[in-house]
Amino acid sequence: MDFLSLPKRTSGNRTFGLTSVVDFGTPLGELKNILADYSHIIDIAKLGIGSAYVTPNINKKVQLYQEYNVKPYCGGTLFEKSYFQNKIPEYLSYLRNLGIEWIEVSNGTLEIPLRERLQIISELKDEFQVIAEVGSKDADKEMPISEWREEINLLLNAGCKYVITEGRDSGTSGIYEKCGTIKTDLIQELLQDIDPNKIIFEAPSSKHQMYFIKEIGPNVNLGNVKIIDVLILEAQRLGLRSETFYLEDVECNLL
Repeated sequence: MDFLSLPKRTSGNRTFGLTSVVDFGTPLGELKNILADYSHIIDIAKLGIGSAYVTPNINKKVQLYQEYNVKPYCGGTLFEKSYFQNKIPEYLSYLRNLGIEWIEVSNGTLEIPLRERLQIISELKDEFQVIAEVGSKDADKEMPISEWREEINLLLNAGCKYVITEGRDSGTSGIYEKCGTIKTDLIQELLQDIDPNKIIFEAPSSKHQMYFIKEIGPNVNLGNVKIIDVLILEAQRLGLRSETFYLEDVECNLL
């Protein structure tokens, strides 16, 4: 029985308000139990780093996610490894054989020129749902805010479904300082002229997640969420945690 007035959340096959979890090797039996209870609040599942390549029963895991209407994809590190070894055609065949329809084009480890990434995206967008990542995993590499903005816009215009802002699973690079502090000036600048519904902000900790929820609203897209934390995150989105207790009842258009 619903009796509380809570922020309105998108639902079903949503296009924003996404929760993208990271799977670093969740055993199949455990995953079945998690999805049975929480699949309605999980939209996307990243098979973290290059772990998909060595995951036992990877076919069954991909099928299980899809049975629960969760979209699986392989972490960008696997794309970069394939690019580095000139094996992109083989990688695409690998995804086709698994029935994976989403692909990440990233440059978190390698320095892949933006022009080349844009060309790859243009070649893939008709077959795959393409997501791209901006920012480096190297915390010592600083990108000017203008470069963040330009790159995100170019990637979206090239045909990306979403752009991910790098944060790592540790929250210590990309949109974060080494110490884990959020680069709030960067976020504020990005929000001025880029649709936040097209960005997935990597936010691995509840502290990071609460910042974006309070700054953008309950239907912000969040990524690198630990799969065991999805219920806590949903409670945060709905103002059911002290830090988000007074969250405004933000109206949203359900798409």
